[in-house]
Amino acid sequence: MTDSTLPSGLPATVGVLGGGRMGAGIAHAFLISGAAVTVVEADPDAATAARQRVLDQVQASADRGKLDGTVDEAAARLTVSSANADFAGCGLVIEAVPEDMGIKTAALKGVAEVVGDTAWLATNTSSLSVDDLAAAVGEVTGHPERLCGLHFFNPVPASKLIEVVIGAQTSDELRELAPAWVTALGKTPVVVQNRPGFASSRLGVAIALEAMRMVEEGAASAEDIDNAMTLGYKHPVGPLALTDIVGLDVRLGIAEYLAEELGERFAPPQILRDKVAAGDLGRKSGRGFYDYS
Repeated sequence: MTDSTLPSGLPATVGVLGGGRMGAGIAHAFLISGAAVTVVEADPDAATAARQRVLDQVQASADRGKLDGTVDEAAARLTVSSANADFAGCGLVIEAVPEDMGIKTAALKGVAEVVGDTAWLATNTSSLSVDDLAAAVGEVTGHPERLCGLHFFNPVPASKLIEVVIGAQTSDELRELAPAWVTALGKTPVVVQNRPGFASSRLGVAIALEAMRMVEEGAASAEDIDNAMTLGYKHPVGPLALTDIVGLDVRLGIAEYLAEELGERFAPPQILRDKVAAGDLGRKSGRGFYDYS
């Protein structure tokens, strides 16, 4: 149990490690739901940028009439720093660092060293083993059962889904709390067991890789493939446009991991490797399967 919670069941103070686009979105979700939020970034300059990123999203919520209270009131509940020690009073800390096992393991160990014994931990991984990450936390705290997966989707403010990933050692209490937190954020939980790619990444990557192979083979253009899925199957975004949003480098990493775990059907096509090698990473670089320049 945390020392205090909001009436909604959310921990009163939530930490987010990483203030990039995803981390800022996670911080925004908890902030507008009434929690105090502490975001920790790598250095003071990154922390300053993260604070502005979060507050821009809070302002956007206010502009849409989706914010209870004022922007200033929400801002007063936001702390942004470059020191893990500031997580000490958090009831829940979520890591939102790059999708790399080494980086996430080190990040979670660093958080585990400073939080209290009753704090819950969560990983925002989209595909990596929650059990392996929980084991890393257990090395520090002796409590691997206090970690689960909370896989948010990009962009967080617009997405209605959070994937709750249950590990082999996840405590019964956390199995109940995590979906309740998601509901309190106004989103829908999908509860999955710790399997490679979970549900969303495994299905999403499978479709995206096949779409890439079709482009590679000259079967159809990226635009026509995406239109087939948005108009024919009512997907809100086509698989190649979505790959550009997620990042081709991120998709490549996930595909390589899934290929190791589940077999050659997830082997990344050469077109994906070539684009990543060329620096065409999607929206963030200005070019991916589409040109954003």
